[in-house]
Amino acid sequence: MNSAKYDIIIIGAGPAGISAAVLADQHKASVLVLDENCAPGGQIYRAIEKNQKSDNEWLGQSYQDGLPLIEDFRRSRVNYQHSAKVWHLSGAKAVHYSVNGKSHSAKGGQILVATGAQERPFPVLGWTLNGVMSAGAAQILLKESGVVYEDAVFVGTGPLLYLIVHQYISAGIPIKAIIDTTPRGNYLRALRHSFGVLKNTKNIFQGWRWKWEIIKSGTLYISNISDVRINGSDSVASVEYCQRSKWKNLNCKQVFLHQGVTPELNTSLSAGCDKSWDARQACWTIDVDQYGQSSVDGISVAGDASSIAGGVAAAQRGSIAALNMLYNLELISRGDRKVLSKPFKKKLSKEMAVRPFIDSLFKPHVRYRTPQDNETIVCRCEEVTLAQIKESIGVGCKGPSQLKSFTRCGMGPCQGRLCGLSVTEILAKELEIREEQAGYYNARPPIKPVTLAELASLDET
Repeated sequence: MNSAKYDIIIIGAGPAGISAAVLADQHKASVLVLDENCAPGGQIYRAIEKNQKSDNEWLGQSYQDGLPLIEDFRRSRVNYQHSAKVWHLSGAKAVHYSVNGKSHSAKGGQILVATGAQERPFPVLGWTLNGVMSAGAAQILLKESGVVYEDAVFVGTGPLLYLIVHQYISAGIPIKAIIDTTPRGNYLRALRHSFGVLKNTKNIFQGWRWKWEIIKSGTLYISNISDVRINGSDSVASVEYCQRSKWKNLNCKQVFLHQGVTPELNTSLSAGCDKSWDARQACWTIDVDQYGQSSVDGISVAGDASSIAGGVAAAQRGSIAALNMLYNLELISRGDRKVLSKPFKKKLSKEMAVRPFIDSLFKPHVRYRTPQDNETIVCRCEEVTLAQIKESIGVGCKGPSQLKSFTRCGMGPCQGRLCGLSVTEILAKELEIREEQAGYYNARPPIKPVTLAELASLDET
């Protein structure tokens, strides 16, 4: 059978994807939304439909504010396919995906990649032990299943870390400690961008309120540290941190790590979209114009999948990208695109004004972005250590893709998602070159693990 055809195919059902889908549907475009999750909302509004109860108020108002967006999406005529794993996106605007072990294909006049963000890797000694998870994973368990871990230690930096800890405390879940790795120098660097805060004080004050209430709750709050490591044989036994040149120890069984989020790159890169290194956010971003159009004709990227700006900004970016796709499909005029995009651009501008402050304040220290100890595992999937990477560089390895051949680093199930940024920065440091010169892995299909049975089930001509 032939591939199904749509005006617009959207990959991802977070704020960007949902906003784009609703707007496109309002202008009579046929829309397919492919979502890897079991319900719309993305990470920010995950499981919001089932969490609309008075006893879930501890999740916060910013979470509850997402419900109207989800309700608009549910009322639309959009073809929504949940639990869909996209494993191939081509520059010819063909999408292949699997649902319940069976593969399907679809072709769109326009494609929108709205796959959102992923948590930044945190390669320190012990980060692969049983009992270590990302803070985002802890939030998923909390929202989806109500599963919590008492007396856990939260380690890292960033607004999401404070939010999750605040949600835990508000729900009455005891926390052993929070170890804040925010570098002291970041506060001074952030002050240089304080003017932008005046345009959006609400979000900044909300973040400070979370932090203040965490400290006020009596939770052990540790800051101004210079190093951290996790101890144990098979499972976590303790967390050690260095403060004022002295190592201190906290016994625990569960550690949640977080040091910000970065764009999910592999979907866009596999289709040939150009990327750039963002020094302020210390990560790769996808190159897009003011309407979210990538370097590949007919493929747009919106929300945190292009660069990190948060959920409210993602929704505006999704709407702006939808208007551009509608224009490309000749469903609206150039004038309509300009006029209709103005309110979204205005709100986006307000959200973006505060980003330099946030990015500067919560930029992780380089020692947590790239490991310092040679025994630290960089590639979790293939268990490749920093020492092995350095050895490969020493015998002539010059880039991430070549490193795959030398060490298998980046060849595991995650396809480099959990080591790619670290590898870029390690190569740049060891070769004394810029991150742009060091490069990133070549992303090729399948971009997610797919079985032979799934491939065989694909019936198309």
